Amino acid sequence: MEHMPRILIVTGEASGDLHGANLAAALRLLRPDVQMLGVGGSKMRAAGVELIPGIERLDVMGMVGWKQLRAAWRNYAIIKRLLHQSRFDAVVFIDHPGLNLHLATVAKRAGQRIVYYVAPQIWAWRPGRIRRIKRVVDRMLVILPFEAALYQQAGVPCDFVGHPLLDTVAASYDRAELRARFGLDPDALVIGLLPGSRAGEVRDLFPLMLGAAERLSSLHAGAQFVVAQASSIKGGLLDALSAGCGTKIRVFRDQASEVIAASDLLLVASGTATLQAALIGTPMVITYRTSWISYWLARLLIRVNWIGLVNIVAGRGIVTELIQQEATAERLSEAAHRLLRDEAALSGMRAAFRAVRDSLGSPGASRRAAEAVLKECRA
Repeated sequence: MEHMPRILIVTGEASGDLHGANLAAALRLLRPDVQMLGVGGSKMRAAGVELIPGIERLDVMGMVGWKQLRAAWRNYAIIKRLLHQSRFDAVVFIDHPGLNLHLATVAKRAGQRIVYYVAPQIWAWRPGRIRRIKRVVDRMLVILPFEAALYQQAGVPCDFVGHPLLDTVAASYDRAELRARFGLDPDALVIGLLPGSRAGEVRDLFPLMLGAAERLSSLHAGAQFVVAQASSIKGGLLDALSAGCGTKIRVFRDQASEVIAASDLLLVASGTATLQAALIGTPMVITYRTSWISYWLARLLIRVNWIGLVNIVAGRGIVTELIQQEATAERLSEAAHRLLRDEAALSGMRAAFRAVRDSLGSPGASRRAAEAVLKECRA
């Protein structure tokens, strides 16, 4: 009888919980007898992962104060003790390298077999981390097409499994049906706002997008505005930020793909949403703004020419990026207005998006990742 695999899955942020849940579901399909323990959220629990008691979240991003830091240290200690006291066939770390690489080192010293899914972005910053990765990771599973060569050249066993977004974004959407569902005029211009998935970036970017929306509403009579609210953002935050806005907006929670597909143009916070929009095929303008200290530190450390993931994957600037001092309501509305009036630019952007989608492989990333994890279990 084949050994029943026992797997620990460790995530950090909300996106990791989603990837972990999809991976867990794929593992369960391939091996119904698999035992899965993990650190994550509600999505992983629903996918059949037994969450470690007492750990609500591992990261402290956006959290301050001694109480929160003490809780984070307690969580770290719980995981460290588990890794030393329990034996797993594989320990899977998902994204969030700031903490997960430390835990992977602990796991390796404890004799565990390590799989890392959604690789640290060594191509963007801190390339020196590849030395630690080579020491502690047994198998790297990457989701961007150019990452595999980087890890393989460094001697890290690596598989390109494709991007998980291809499993969550539909091949096509019925725009008329979505607009009817959202109560939108089927023939009017629809502009979508995607201000991010973290409270801090929403506070920085949503007022900027609202200002651009007010300007665009005066330039395009009858334009409608829809907002994709991430599940990690409390509704009261958007209400407070939009109080006094002279333009009507409709907010839809946890329906980013649908908002993107219903829109003619998007104003998007830099992040995974830019790649999501490209897969769906909706033209966009990318923006981002943070504290000056964070910005200048990033300028010193980051080694890529763009911050939008869609541009990074494309290897060229196919979408306008308005960053930091350029991120104003006026410039954002001007860039959007200029794009809306240029049908050739819109068509060229959509064609570039199709090439990006083709480069990301085929659907089934979670299943391929699960197959690789089970292979490591047997190893």
